[in-house]
Parts: sequence; C-alpha cells; structure tokens
Amino acid sequence: MNLESEILKEHSKRQAIRIARWIGNDKVRFRQLMQLFLRGENRVTQRAAWIVNICADSNPSLIRPYLEKVILRMQEPGVHDAVRRNVVRILQFIEIPPKLMGRVATLCFEYLYSPKAPIAVKAFSMTVLANIAKQEPDLKREVRLAIEHQPPDSSTGLCARARHVLKSLE
Repeated sequence: MNLESEILKEHSKRQAIRIARWIGNDKVRFRQLMQLFLRGENRVTQRAAWIVNICADSNPSLIRPYLEKVILRMQEPGVHDAVRRNVVRILQFIEIPPKLMGRVATLCFEYLYSPKAPIAVKAFSMTVLANIAKQEPDLKREVRLAIEHQPPDSSTGLCARARHVLKSLE
C-alpha cells in the first residue's frame, strides 16, 4: 500500500479505520505513518493525525517512542487544529513520561486559557491536566482554577467535561 496516496485518496472515517487496520501492530508500517505525520505536507499531516489517533487507541505502545516528536509537531506554527486535537486526545489515554509532563502541562494550560483553542482541544486538555495532577497533586489547585476560568457560556460538552474533571480532582 502506498500510504500517502491512500491517505490523500479520501478523507473519511471509513478510510482512516481501513488504513489503521492495515497498520495494525506493525511497527514498520506505523513508522511510515509517523514519517508522514511528522514531515508531510499539511493535508497529509492533518489526515494522518486521525489515523495515528486510531492506532494509538488500539495499541498505545506504538506511539510511545514518538511522544516527544508528536508533542513538538503540535506546537509548530500553522499546524492544523486536527493535529493538536488528535495529539491531545491521545495524551488523555497514555502514561506521559515524567520528562514530558511539564511541557505537556504547560501546553494544556495554554490551550485552556486561549480563547482561540478549539473546544475539543480544551476538553481533552482538561482531562490530560487532571491525569497529570493525580501524579503531581500540587497541580490540582491550578488545574481547578484553569477549568473554572472557562467562560460560563462555553459549549455544553465543554461544561460537562469541566464538571466531570473537577469532580475527579476532589
């Protein structure tokens, strides 16, 4: 399979799942996907992000060697929101290595305080911060403040996530 042409062929859930199934637990195929995600042109990176997310859900061990590069990628200027959204979503479900925790926490706080951050990125950031705060209890107060700082007229989904995360921090 020519991975790049398959990614560009169609942007759909069906296609993303099909490619993720083809990758499966194969580290070589996943490395090909990561090369496209990390160095591809914007449209390829955007679509690859979704597939990376699906693969990481099925097999979190595949993404671990790439965590630092993935975190750097989502910080690049002009990167598509889909990249940030999918990376932060992945970070909710994996154990973040201690050496990356500070950087991830800083990014998630930035997303929460940013009026321009997409709702999904904010919601996922709340969960990532709560997970970090469980390992670093000194952060709980700061996480609560960041969540409580969200505008009261935020989306229903974001408000529900905020209530859930605040409850988990008690």
